[in-house]
Amino acid sequence: MFQKILIANRGEIACRVIKTARKMGIQTVAVYSDADKGALHVALADEAQAIGPAPSSESYLSIENIMLACQESGADAVHPGYGFLSENAEFAERLDQAGIVFIGPNVAAIRSMGDKITSKQLAATAGVNTIPGCGDVIENAGHAISVANDIGYPVMIKASAGGGGKGMRVAYNDEECREGFERATGEARTAFGDERVFIEQFIEEPRHIEIQVLADRHGNIVHLFERECSLQRRHQKIIEESPSPLLDDATRIAMGEQAVALARAVDYQSVGTVEFVVDADRNFYFLEMNTRLQVEHPVTEFVTGLDLVELMIRVAAGEPLPLRQDEIHQQGWAIEARIYAEDPLRNFLPSIGRLVRYLPPPESTIVRVDSGVEEGDDVSIHYDPMIAKLITHGNSRELAISHMRDALNHFYMSGVSHNISFLAALIEHPRFREGRLTTNMIAEEYPDGFHPADVVHDNPALLIAVVSAIHRRYMDRAASISGQMPGYEREVQNRWVVVMGDTHHPVEVAPIENGARHDISYHNENYQVLSDWQFGQPLFIGTVNGTEVCLMVERRNMIYRLFHWGSQVDVMVLTAKAAELLACMPTKEPPDRSQFLLSPMPGLLSKLMVDVGHEVKRGQDLAVVEAMKMENVLRAERDGTVSKLRAIAGDTLSVDQPILEFEEVNPK
Repeated sequence: MFQKILIANRGEIACRVIKTARKMGIQTVAVYSDADKGALHVALADEAQAIGPAPSSESYLSIENIMLACQESGADAVHPGYGFLSENAEFAERLDQAGIVFIGPNVAAIRSMGDKITSKQLAATAGVNTIPGCGDVIENAGHAISVANDIGYPVMIKASAGGGGKGMRVAYNDEECREGFERATGEARTAFGDERVFIEQFIEEPRHIEIQVLADRHGNIVHLFERECSLQRRHQKIIEESPSPLLDDATRIAMGEQAVALARAVDYQSVGTVEFVVDADRNFYFLEMNTRLQVEHPVTEFVTGLDLVELMIRVAAGEPLPLRQDEIHQQGWAIEARIYAEDPLRNFLPSIGRLVRYLPPPESTIVRVDSGVEEGDDVSIHYDPMIAKLITHGNSRELAISHMRDALNHFYMSGVSHNISFLAALIEHPRFREGRLTTNMIAEEYPDGFHPADVVHDNPALLIAVVSAIHRRYMDRAASISGQMPGYEREVQNRWVVVMGDTHHPVEVAPIENGARHDISYHNENYQVLSDWQFGQPLFIGTVNGTEVCLMVERRNMIYRLFHWGSQVDVMVLTAKAAELLACMPTKEPPDRSQFLLSPMPGLLSKLMVDVGHEVKRGQDLAVVEAMKMENVLRAERDGTVSKLRAIAGDTLSVDQPILEFEEVNPK
């Protein structure tokens, strides 16, 4: 067994590998860029090596720097995690030449499966179902349009070395194909250093289902069943689960057999994932093979009881698989939700900043949190915006969803925008509950992004009871302040009005009893709120009429902002007279900023397509902002003339920073 493993990665997956290595008694070496000097994975490892500046191309993607770290640390094996160099055949080859074990498959398998064009050809030879398309490299935009017309729209343009949703575009016509080719090649060049793309038919109403395989160096290969990964946004997985609510036993067996056949065809030796696109009739087609550990591996670990990282390490050390296929079973249901630093109100654009508060839910036998951050850390523009993975398990899908719902309510972050409310709303969506998933579901159900304030809470009385109890505690504390003028002491009344949007809800709130209990009357119903919540705590945890409840609470002057079950509600608790006067107040309109093109996210202004004096038309491309390895095209919302440049290509932009100013903007 290895004595010391260097982890050529960062963040959540580096922490994950360290935990298993420590359990196995193996020392670990972390690597870090200048931006990650104080990161959690560096603190957890036994030792750490600096590998360069913040940009990943100069640190985590630098083979030379990581080889030097291996040499200086004396590591006898390297775990690559996922992303970065995890599927880089040259890196694996260099390690082999240096006598260091790569904890992953052999170089030939990485090369053949890492190139999506070659992998499709090998899959077809191995008898695996493949999607119709063009297996050749697309030379230019004109070639792309010609190939797309031969295949028939819609088509998918995909980076040959791609992954993680980068370098992928769907096109429904020639114009989208031309633009998709340019965007896909640009993203592929930035993320992978390889701009080659190919085109294949896009399966309508597709589902993304993958099979986990595991192979040793003695010819033994098994599969660990499937993961449903259909809930995606911009080709990036959001929620994964195992088993799949779509598959029947016959399809599950057939997919597993084909995945094993492909692994055997390339002499695979490690953990790997064979991904399929599946239609509504359970017809499945090979998509790609990831020759590494997947982000969503915890759901497989929950349902099989196996530690995939440990198995990777043991296989790399030459040990045979400890299990035969007939000894592996699915037990219960597991769901994973990815917590991202992104702004749902800005169509899920990346968010950066400091994690002022970071309170994940407590872990247990049914709740797991895989994270690479802690309170006070900075979320950087240089790396993937995923902060954590939340995984829950239950004996049934309904129980796993219920546990996920509760765990999301207990997950609190501030300092950066995040998608927790969106995830909570998503698992409550009827289509998710019914298992009617496709990779298009999020785009179809949330075409204008997600707005927590638009989610209608299915039990507003619960919110009213809790906020009434919280407000009464604040008022009682205010009345107890010393030094009040005699005869004019503050008196707290029992009758209040809870204002939620345009609706007013009269309540009666009794004083606190035994330091924890409030009795509240609302609509002739009695609500007993019991909690040891303290001022300043962001989570209100307690019971309402004996039912456990957890809400996120933020007090902003007179407003209480509540988050629960994916909804966001701004509430005021006023006297009857104050509520009456509030209804007479005019609404303040937001300022008109239509004369500016604003950056919707922090990022690098990589391209500016217009100059002063240019007339632009609605929908015209104006600029490209690069953030977290993705290219985001900014387009004109209406006709106008550019009067001033507020930024130039190469500038680092903040959120809402003006890029262009328009002299005149036509009315909507």
